[in-house]
Formats: sequence, structure tokens, C-alpha cells
Amino acid sequence: MQQNDRIKEIIEREKGLNKGLTTKQLTMIAIGGAIGTGLFLGSGLAISTAGPSVIISYAIGALIALLLMGALSEMTVAHPTSGSFGAYAERYLNTWSGFSVRYSYWFCLVCAVGTEVTAIAIYMKYWFPTVPGIVWILLFAGLLIYVNATSVNMFGAVEYWLSLIKIVAITAFIILAVYVIVGADSSSGIGVQNYTNDGGFFPNGLWGMWIAIFISLFSYLSIEMIAVSAGEAKEPERAVPIALKSAVVRLILFYIVSLSLMLMIVPWGVAGIEVSPFVKVMEILNIPGAAGIVNFVVLVAALSAMNSQLYTSTRMMFSLSRAGYAPKIFGKLSKRSVPTLALATSVIGIAIATVYTVVSPETAFTTMISISSFGAMFTWFMIFITHLAFRKTWNEIGGRKLPVKMIGYPFTSILGAALVFSVVISTWYSENFKETLIYGIPWLILITAVYFVWKKIQPDQDGVESQEEAL
Repeated sequence: MQQNDRIKEIIEREKGLNKGLTTKQLTMIAIGGAIGTGLFLGSGLAISTAGPSVIISYAIGALIALLLMGALSEMTVAHPTSGSFGAYAERYLNTWSGFSVRYSYWFCLVCAVGTEVTAIAIYMKYWFPTVPGIVWILLFAGLLIYVNATSVNMFGAVEYWLSLIKIVAITAFIILAVYVIVGADSSSGIGVQNYTNDGGFFPNGLWGMWIAIFISLFSYLSIEMIAVSAGEAKEPERAVPIALKSAVVRLILFYIVSLSLMLMIVPWGVAGIEVSPFVKVMEILNIPGAAGIVNFVVLVAALSAMNSQLYTSTRMMFSLSRAGYAPKIFGKLSKRSVPTLALATSVIGIAIATVYTVVSPETAFTTMISISSFGAMFTWFMIFITHLAFRKTWNEIGGRKLPVKMIGYPFTSILGAALVFSVVISTWYSENFKETLIYGIPWLILITAVYFVWKKIQPDQDGVESQEEAL
């Protein structure tokens, strides 16, 4: 089987989804997934871990995200399919890679959905402190499941407007913060001196800054959703590069600029995850009603991210099913071209979050970050490895000239893989995020065991794999 024939077969088996997403919606899907709890609530955890040096942490995280988008955009333009990096790993590495990447990413998103819904329960306590968090989890989860089950057009429209609210709000926050900082007098406690007060720029040392990179990567998680949604894009070859570049630039701007300004207003020692640090800024500025408005915005952000993650986890399970890696029933489409049964699998994360919120509400958020992050980081690492194999093979077979190309190949892909690997290994020495490897390593062992069981009952795959090895 020739190289192009195999990837065409993968794309062909994932057909049936409605190609209704526009370039604007694709961009908003990536921003919607990445500007969520990671920025509005997770940033508080990052600040308390690294202090003012969190700015460097997020800058390094942005570099990794930028390298990832370079590698992913090149492969996505070459092969737009909902299986995305899972399909690419299957084709350019081996079937184990395609199997483990898809399942790990699916599991990561399922848990990320739980992280967002856990944050929603925290945000709602700002207005309704006595109402149990489980009430809000069930209410908002039901609403977003309905949106995703209706049609990709409704999902795209809802995600577009939710993300637009976030972008407008963050832009307004940046403008307001600049105005406040410029107009502040020396006695206000606002200004660049907050970068060095209370322990200096590195109050927890270089180690604190390094560990906060892990939180920043969780914050940038979901930017890769553009590649998954390419299978339902109207003009993927034109839309995907534009959407990727736009999303990366906006994310870097919003994260680093907003955090830099926030740290001039809020002393880093005040940060935490009880409430969003953005809300704390408004409380410190004492603007009437502003804290409530910002809390509404961060609520919208969590809903938007959860909406995107439900969508992507559904498409990943759909891809697993069409590849023969999951029961065929999950590959079936409704009359509206939505894989509704695959969508149903994504509620597992909501169930896990519900249990953690009831049993241990104080640690639920940090635990859900740790559990979900291993699958994400494993996926990012494999994207870089897949890109190395993709470019080598693409050059050998004389593939067509692509409109986007990874600058600095192969060194940039190797750098991205090395950084991701180093950050994940470092979590073993962090008390807060040790669970990443505690849960992650057994997961990888489990999914590998499941793969070999699957391989035994799918003998036809052996022929495919041997042909791949012969190329």
C-alpha cells in the first residue's frame, strides 16, 4: 500500500461529518478551548507556584505551543481529518502510536471537561455560596451536551459568541489595567515594584518557575483542537493555517500581557484558586459591580472551554471507532451528522469531577489538572515525534509543496519534544502535580496492554503494519 493511499483510506473512513465550520469559527474553537480555566483560575495556581517569574513560565509554555502549532499545521494542511494527530501517528509511526495517542488525548479531554466543570462550581459560589457545587455541574453539563448533540453549526455558533465575549473581556481588562497602572501613585502599592517585592522575582527559585511551565501548558491545552476540527472545515487548506497563526498570536498576547499587568496590581502572594485572580484585581480596584462582571466572564470562559473539549473528545472517539479501535456504535452519526453516542462517552469526565467535587472540593481542581495533563503532554510529545517522521517521509515521496512549513526542522521539533518531556518528568518532584505521573504511567501501561489485546482480535491490522514498516 502506498503512502498516499493509506492516508486517503484513513480520511475516507472518517467521512460523514458535516463540513460547516468557517475560518472564524475554527479560530474561536482554538481560543475557546485554550482561554478558559487555565488562564482565569489556573493562573492563580501558577502565580502562587512561581511568583512574578510566572511570566517566564508562560513565555516558555508559549514557545512550546508555537512549535507545536508549526508542526501540527504542516501535517493538518497535508491531511485534514478529524482523526488528526492520531491518524498521522498511525500512518507515519505505527498502529500503537495511533491507538495510544487517540485514547490518551480522548481521556485527557474527558478529564479536562471535568476540570472546567469543577471550576464552574467554584465560580458559581461567588454568587451562591450555599448552593452545592453538584447542582451547577449537572445544570451546565446538561446545557452543553445539548448544544453539542444538536449540530456542528450550532456548536460553531455558540462557541464563536462565547469566545468573543472572552476576547472582548480580556481586551477590556488589559486596557483598564494599563490605565490603572499608568495613573497609580507611589502610595497605591501598584506598579512594577510588585515584581520584586515579597521575595523577589523568583521567590520560589528557578524550580518554582520551571514547575509553573507545567501549569502554563495546561492553560495552552486545546489550541491543537483546530487540527481535529479541520475534518469539518469548509476549506481546510486555507482556513487551518490562518486559524492556527491567529490563535497562537492572540493566546500569547492575552496570557503574557494580562498576567504581567495583573502582577503589577495584585501582590503575587495573594494569588490562589479560591477565586479567579482576575476577580481579585477588580476587588482590589474597588470598582462597583466589576468583580461580579469579571466572575461572569470567567464563567463564560469555562463554559466555552468545556464546550470545545466536549466537541473534540467526541470527534476523537468517533475517529477511534472508525479506525476499529473502539466499538463501531461510537462511529455512527445522527440525522444531523453528529456522533451522539461518541458524545455520550465524554460525560465520564463530568462524573469524575462530580465525585471529586463532593468528596474533596478543596483539592478537586488541582487533582483534575494532574490527571488530565498526562494525556495532553503525551499527545503533544507524540505530535513532535510524528512530525519528524512525517517530514522525512513527505520529502522522500516528493509530496506536494505545502502552504505552511515548520521553520528549523528537524531541530525545532526535537526542541519541542525535549521541552515537553522534561517538564512532565519534573512533575514527579512536585508535591502538587506528582499525580500526573502517578496516574499517567499506569494509564500508558494499561492502554498498551489493551492495544495488544485489540491487535490479537484484529489480525487484518498486522498486514497494514508490516506494509508500513516496509515503506
